[in-house]
Amino acid sequence: MADPSKRLALNAAGAFFVDSTCIDCDACRQLAPETFGEARDSSYVAAQPSTEAQTRRALHALLSCPTGSIGTIGANGAKQTMRDFPLLLEAEVSYAGFNSADSYGGNSYVVQHPAGNWLIDSPRYVKHLVRRFEELGGLRYLFLTHRDDVADSDRYATRFGSQRIIHRHELAAQPDAEIVLDGADPVHLAADFTIIPTPGHTRGHCVLLYRNRFLFTGDHLSWDRDAQRLHASRRVCWHSWPEQKRSMARLLDYSFAWVLPGHGQRVNLPEEQMRKELAALVGRMEGGGGVR
Repeated sequence: MADPSKRLALNAAGAFFVDSTCIDCDACRQLAPETFGEARDSSYVAAQPSTEAQTRRALHALLSCPTGSIGTIGANGAKQTMRDFPLLLEAEVSYAGFNSADSYGGNSYVVQHPAGNWLIDSPRYVKHLVRRFEELGGLRYLFLTHRDDVADSDRYATRFGSQRIIHRHELAAQPDAEIVLDGADPVHLAADFTIIPTPGHTRGHCVLLYRNRFLFTGDHLSWDRDAQRLHASRRVCWHSWPEQKRSMARLLDYSFAWVLPGHGQRVNLPEEQMRKELAALVGRMEGGGGVR
């Protein structure tokens, strides 16, 4: 629970506030950009919500905040708004919410599929999501992009008898994972799903392509809200920037319209535009400019 006594001075006057426990994970700014802004080391309430839709998005951010750093003065509709999760993005793909501090606030996603549902990276283990996953028919696979975002995947796997998928080089984060990937070749584990190894951020980082439309990118690729272009972070590349450059170029062999990252802004673009944006990013990475 956010503490009003720790309310940041930057917050706009009104009901919603961010307190000093914020870890600046960016989740709230992704979910409610009209309400939350970015300070030097934290988020803050830049403008109080002024419509019902804005209030609902601000409550989505409150519920998803991994450190419970967002609060309100007085009653709010969080319990009712919780029913929105997982948040539908398109077709059978949803954002899980309830981001985990163990993953530094990383995003996770759900794919409903006739052959079994997938959870991509892990949210916090919360009763609401367990109940919703039960209603959706359980979880067959838990795909883990890399070691940083496993969070409570072991608890979800135990609860639903799921098979966790992770690359061998990330196995220390989930040593008893059921499916261990190896090597650098793409893996077609199930119909409609292609796993693409993308070493760089970490040695065994992988992305997941679903139906040649949705690319779940972990910490490999995201959208820069300010520059309005695709982005890869050299600053948080823990393993090898040259390998990440090669991995990014490899994605030009695939088509997709959505980039759904673990950290950073998601984006949906027409496939041709997405390809141009990706090619431009690869060019910047190879040229050494415009990538931070």
